[in-house]
Amino acid sequence: MTDDREMSPAAPLPMPRALSASAVNRPPTGDLILLGVAVAAISTSAPLIAATATPALAIAFWRCLIGSGATLPWALIRHRSEFRRLTRTEVRGMTLAGVLLALHFATWITSLRYTSVASSTALVAAQPIWAAVFARWRGAYVDRRVWIGIGVALSGVIVLTGIDFSMEPRALIGDALAIIGGIFSAAYVTSAERVRQSVSNPVFSSMVYAVSAAALLIICIVFGTQMWGYGHDGWLTIFALTAGAQLLGHTLINRVLRTTSATVSSMAILLEMPGAVLVAAVWLGQVPPVEIVPAVVLLFAGLALVISAGDSRTMVESPPV
Repeated sequence: MTDDREMSPAAPLPMPRALSASAVNRPPTGDLILLGVAVAAISTSAPLIAATATPALAIAFWRCLIGSGATLPWALIRHRSEFRRLTRTEVRGMTLAGVLLALHFATWITSLRYTSVASSTALVAAQPIWAAVFARWRGAYVDRRVWIGIGVALSGVIVLTGIDFSMEPRALIGDALAIIGGIFSAAYVTSAERVRQSVSNPVFSSMVYAVSAAALLIICIVFGTQMWGYGHDGWLTIFALTAGAQLLGHTLINRVLRTTSATVSSMAILLEMPGAVLVAAVWLGQVPPVEIVPAVVLLFAGLALVISAGDSRTMVESPPV
């Protein structure tokens, strides 16, 4: 697991960066590399979910529970003293982030059972808009180039997914869940960005995954979700999702949120879509559409425009690890 500190667990916390007046910062090169790895890992999520009949809420619960089980022992061993130093504000922040992550998984994964993958993907892709809105609501300055960059990137989403919306009641439910899932995802990275200024990634990720699992367990019980009996293939899918999208993908996103703004992180996650198309081409034999090339160009152009509008002064005061 990624560790934020090259120091003993008893050492004092490094000085966090001051939150910029701008909603966007120019991330360090190391963060861009880690975001690339995270996006590649998360890109396996949609093809895996599409290939299994395991209940959506159960997938969300088990990936969070197993993720917590894999990260919590490491955090307790290496950062036990930090757990004792956690403030009420930090605990409340991690609890809120965990609930928001649970609600994101619950709504977005469930949307794939009601509407098409293209519609769900296109609607949840509005996440950067919500992240910028939340940043503006918190009083941060959002440069006009940020909004333009988001628009350019979302046009790439439309090019790749097409217009596949339906007025059927079932599809409308799925579309609404996808939109709500995007809002919860943006709220999660916004909340996580603030908490990560003073809490290490091992402690933050293990706590957030545990809270998410607890929240999803309650949701599963309320909706009467089948929690086991999926067969060999079902459990393999759950473990693959946990190892890739959860432990590698989301944990690395949590890692970079200390030095990279929620808006930039949300923009980078958009690259999951062409990544998922390529994964499906290799794994499922699905030939990628020709639209993937202009879509990727638009996505990268939008991301570059957003980053170029960022505040280069927004850096940590201690060397990022």
